[in-house]
Amino acid sequence: MKKWLLGLIIMMFALITVGCSSDDADASNGGEDAAGSDSSAESGESEASDEKQVVTFWHAMGGTAQETLDKIVEDYNNSQDKIQVNAEYQGTYDEALTKFHTVAGTDSAPTMIQVFEIGTKSMINSGQIEPIQNYVDSDNYDMSGLEENITNYYKIDDQFYSMPFNSSTPVMYYNKDAFEAAGLDPENPPATYEEIEEAGRVIAEHNPEMKGFALQAYGWLFEQLLANQGAHLMNNDNGRADTPTEIGFTDEQGKSIFNWVKNMMDDGTFANYGTNGDNMVSGFVAEDVAMFMQSSASARGVIDSAPFEVGIAFIPHPESTEREGVVIGGASLWMVDGKEQAEKDAAWEFMKYLQTPEVQAEWHVGTGYFAINPAAYEEQVVKDAYETMPQLRVTVDQLQSTTPSVATQGAIMDMIPAGRKIIETALETVYNGGDVDETYQNAVDQLNQAIEQANAARGE
Repeated sequence: MKKWLLGLIIMMFALITVGCSSDDADASNGGEDAAGSDSSAESGESEASDEKQVVTFWHAMGGTAQETLDKIVEDYNNSQDKIQVNAEYQGTYDEALTKFHTVAGTDSAPTMIQVFEIGTKSMINSGQIEPIQNYVDSDNYDMSGLEENITNYYKIDDQFYSMPFNSSTPVMYYNKDAFEAAGLDPENPPATYEEIEEAGRVIAEHNPEMKGFALQAYGWLFEQLLANQGAHLMNNDNGRADTPTEIGFTDEQGKSIFNWVKNMMDDGTFANYGTNGDNMVSGFVAEDVAMFMQSSASARGVIDSAPFEVGIAFIPHPESTEREGVVIGGASLWMVDGKEQAEKDAAWEFMKYLQTPEVQAEWHVGTGYFAINPAAYEEQVVKDAYETMPQLRVTVDQLQSTTPSVATQGAIMDMIPAGRKIIETALETVYNGGDVDETYQNAVDQLNQAIEQANAARGE
């Protein structure tokens, strides 16, 4: 492909993609941050009248997701005359959480805040939030109507501390045209590590300019590949039975991912993009690599920007294991304590509005994130979207066919962001030729040390 065309594709993709997993993807859970501006939509900038209860809503949605969210907030403000929600962009998930901890307990704190899933324990431990379970109970709100494989993550000690909001899981994207050209069935994508290795060899033999597979060095993807083979990230039931004291996966489970990459490197079919998710997606669009893993929230951007037919499939697992499924990524909405009750009550009303089928349908189609309320999939706007973009349905199928278990419920602990950094460094080391056994053991030792240090810091 000519250089000018490659540059144009990269520029187009940067403008339209939902930024779910970028070079800063470690800051999000599931790579959910999108590059955004400091400007708010009209709904966030307008002055509330004296009659309206103002709700300050901090979020980390940028790009297309921010545009869709601002439209939803504006519609809510125009739908009634009692509450004014001001949506304020705070940067990446990490940046938003850091700002919250800086102002928590002061008048500068927001009414509600969007926090990525791995910030759950940090928010609970802050002592500055009010569990939404209080509002669920007092309002007799039925949380069972929401997507079970999403609410499973956020239900802790039999209660909800926050309201699920934007959720996604990783999926495997593949170039259907490249599959067909290489004599592979584009409607039957590989499901296991071994099948991906074989498909990569066939594709590379047919087109030496194209690599078979790319895996971003991203801790969230490593966690998903563990869960899909039934492995726990941490012991004590992924931190849900008790505070973790060490990792929960076996050497066979953890090392399988490193060895899988090493096999493809040895075959010359692995595309190394390091931690840069944007470059990986651009390489896919430029037809430099045939398959890769990324968040389902990127689906619309990838499909719209690719000059070929994009396929979406479930993420793979070793052929020696059964598929377990995926862990939800993304973020939830937290009620900040210390505010007037009327202000928190107003925030609760807005949270409930966001869960309605109509709003969730708009959110799903406009961003690629899942609908928290599965009734949204019956809305006509979603049915119409699936007619023109049936790949979006695959992302939902993977989530809904996930086996509920400790593995797919996901881990909770406040050191997970640091743990992801450790895994990312280890993956990059292997990508650059490092020894698998030594690199893996170093990563395990560092993970266990990070868990020990986090527990010591809390006096546990």
